This record gives sequence, C-alpha cells and structure tokens, in this order.
Amino acid sequence: MSMGIGLQVRQSQSLVMTPQLQQAIKLLQMSNLDLSEYVSQEIERNPLLEAMSSVPDERRDRPDAADAPAQDAAPAANDLSSQLSEDNFNRAEETFDTGLENVNADQSRAEAQADGAAAANEAAGPAGDEAGNWSSVGKGGGGGFDSPEYDLESMIASDKSLRDHLLDQIGMSIAPHRIRAIGAYLVEHIDEAGYLRIDEDTVAERLGAQPQDVEAGLALLHGCDPAGVGARNLGECLRLQLIDSNRLDPAIGALIDNLELLAKGKVQKLMKLCGVGQEDMREMIEEIRALDPKPGTRFYSEIAQTMVPDVFVRRNAMGGWNIELNTDTLPRVLVNERYAAEVAKNGKEVKAYLSECLQSANWLAKSLDQRARTILRVSSEIVRQQDGFFEYGISELRPLNLKTVADAIDMHESTVSRVTSNKYISTTRGVFELKFFFTAAIGSIDGGDAYSAESVRHKIRKMIEEEPTDAILSDDRIVSILREEGVDIARRTVAKYRESMDIPSSVQRRRRRAENAL
Repeated sequence: MSMGIGLQVRQSQSLVMTPQLQQAIKLLQMSNLDLSEYVSQEIERNPLLEAMSSVPDERRDRPDAADAPAQDAAPAANDLSSQLSEDNFNRAEETFDTGLENVNADQSRAEAQADGAAAANEAAGPAGDEAGNWSSVGKGGGGGFDSPEYDLESMIASDKSLRDHLLDQIGMSIAPHRIRAIGAYLVEHIDEAGYLRIDEDTVAERLGAQPQDVEAGLALLHGCDPAGVGARNLGECLRLQLIDSNRLDPAIGALIDNLELLAKGKVQKLMKLCGVGQEDMREMIEEIRALDPKPGTRFYSEIAQTMVPDVFVRRNAMGGWNIELNTDTLPRVLVNERYAAEVAKNGKEVKAYLSECLQSANWLAKSLDQRARTILRVSSEIVRQQDGFFEYGISELRPLNLKTVADAIDMHESTVSRVTSNKYISTTRGVFELKFFFTAAIGSIDGGDAYSAESVRHKIRKMIEEEPTDAILSDDRIVSILREEGVDIARRTVAKYRESMDIPSSVQRRRRRAENAL
C-alpha cells in the first residue's frame, strides 16, 4: 500500500448558517414584545433604520412650527438658570450640613421664614396678602401647593413589603438590642409565604450568639403581625395563629400534631387521638381551614401580566373565520436610503460603513415581513385543521402534530415549531397559545377518527365534576365509560391525565366528601 499526497475534487451540498439566516430564525421564535425590544435596539445601533409610527406629527402641519423653538427658547433658558441655581443652593446646604437660612446665628429658622413671608407680601401688595393666606394651607405655613416642599407623590401610601413590615415591628419592640438584632437577621431569611428558611443552630453559629438569645429573637419574630409568620413548618404556622387568637387547646393541638391524618381523611382515628366527638371534630376542622397557611403572601401583590395575542380569529359574515395579525404589537421599520446616499458622499470609509448598515437594515425589514407572513400562514392552517374547536369547543379538538401543518403549507417542522413558540391567538373562546392546538392522538375502538388527548382530559374532568356523591368514579370505571364512548384508553393513562389536572384519586375524593358531610 503506497502512501502519498494528492488532490481530489468533491462536490457536496451543505447548509451554511449565515448571520442573516440566524437573525431570521431568531426573529421567528420571538414574541411580539421581545421583537419590539429587539427592533428598538437595532434602531439605536443602525442610523438608517427608523421606527414607523402611525401617529401623525402635528408640528409638521402647524404653520408656526418653525417659530416655536424661538418662542420657547427664553422660558427654557430661564428654567435652566433656575435649575442651576437650585442645584448650587442644594450643593451649598450639603457642604455646610445645614440650610442657608441658618447661616445667621442670631435668627431662628421660624423667624427667617416669617420675615421672608412678610417681605413677599409687601412686594406683592394686596393681592399678595390673599395669596399668602392660601399658601399656608399646604403644610401649616410651610408652603402651598406650588411650593417645592409639596410633593403629592410622597403623600400616597405605597404597599409595604413583608420585610419592611416585620422590621418596623421589631424596631419598635422594647426587647434588648441584641434580641432585636437577631430578630432582624431572621427576617432576612423569611420567604414569600412567611416561613423561616434557616435553623437556629446556623443562626447561632453565624452570629456568634447564645442559643437562648436566638430563641428569644425567634419568639420576638413569632409575635409580629401577621400571625404565623416565621414558622418552620405548616403545623407551627397554624399553631401560632391559634395562639394569637387564643383558640389553642389540647384537642386542637393534637389535631395539628396529626395533620397528615387529616390530609388522608382518617377522621375516626383523629377523633380518638383528640378525644372529641363528631360535632367537635367538625368544628375544629372548619377552624383549621379558616387559618392562613401562607401568611406572607398578602404582602406580595405581583402585577398580572396581560397576555397579548399575536393573531386574531373572528367569524365573518359568510360563516367562516377571518385570521389577521395584531398589527398594534408588530414593530414596523423604515430604511432611510436618502440619508444613506447623502452621507455616503463624505468618503470611502463612510460609504463602506453605510453600505453595511443599509444591507443590515434591508435584511431586517425583509425578515420582519417574512416573519409576519409565516405566522399568518401557520395560524390559518391551524384554524382550518381545528375548525371544530372554534365552532363547538374543546370536545371537538382534533389530534394534530407539527408535521401535518408543515406538510400542508410546504414548510419544515422546525419552522412551524418556532412560529408556534411564545405566540398566542385570540378567539371567541379565549386566548390560547398556538402550542395548545397540537395534541397527541388517542385511538378509537371502532377504528374511526382518533381522539385528541386534550378533549379526553376534558371528558375526564367533566365526568368527575358531575359524579354523584354516593357513587365516586374510580379510574377503572372512567375507563369503562370512555370505552363505551369509543375511546381506546388504558387505566394508567386515565390516572396520568387525572394527576396532571390536580384531581385527587377516588379514595381521596370519597374521604373528603365524607369529611365535608360531618
């Protein structure tokens, strides 16, 4: 076998991921909100890109628009001078660590304010007296509504966090300083639900404190509002709330110690452990349920994020469906080629830079247009495939996968997957993610059309919600009913769907209803 160096010519095809292609793919899987942020960044980076606004420029239509800057120049200059003077005034106060009105040691601040008000009234005349009387309304003589001291925003009460709420209570406590310091340290380890996520030994080791001091700091925290905050577990949280309401007795204390039996519905065993009758057990259970298992959540008011649809589906006059894009959230850009042509005359380097910017701007505009068209095509095919859902509801949702939609519109599955990610469609039945319409298929016993997994889940939930009190449906019974309707499904599949919908088992539902019947 001879070895040597030689040249060979081969021809092959390969897909090269150019930066432009990567950008187009990236834009395709973005939501409209993320896309708007991305386009805004591109507009700041590229001087040839302009945001296309649908709001007309009123200044262009006004004949005196050119004179407006000259007319506003004087007030702007005065505002700037007053702002600079105020900055110098504040800087001087910070330097001397006092106000300039206190420089005269022989005169108090109140006297200085009175002299200043009197001088202002004398200069203003009779009208100034009346204005001076009204100026004292704001802060008892400390300035009126026009005074810089009057800040309406500072008067509006803001929501206080759980941390600040607890620290305020600990700060006002009469406990020794070291105990208050330990309590403040424990506050820093309170989670959103109000539970303490650090043990006493760790606190004693980190702070170098005595165990009894840590216990005292923990007791200080447990005495704060809301009741139950600082608990290490659910039982302690409920116990602290009962202590706060003076409702803790040995019977209900035994019930709290055996919460796992209550969760399993073993009421008879609990009655023996607590030494109470059926009526007393029912009242204790109602009292436990009235407590707050997460006392800290009331201080966390997160702003609900509105789900912005990317596509609208509405019924038309012919009985079909109209599909249109949500243009209000779609960013639109313009490429300023005239500006590029004018600036390109300044030299070769500028021309090369603008040529690159122009190419990038044109590709972005083309990618945005292609993205909108692709979303519209995919959404239209989904509506066509799932017309039964839009007409009759979730019971008529059909099995659908990415390949079916991709073959119908002559696209690749990966493209359809990117289009349906983080995209929402607004229908007459609500707002849904495009991924919602892609569900697995469950076979039919008679060999007919398959059933959608989502529609089968809906059937299971509806059957359990409508089950009689004295005839709880087991998973086996649900399988039998579905098979009678033609759905070929296994028992473990029913159990999996039931658990995914947070529906308890038949045994747990039976115990819960027996507990409610007490």
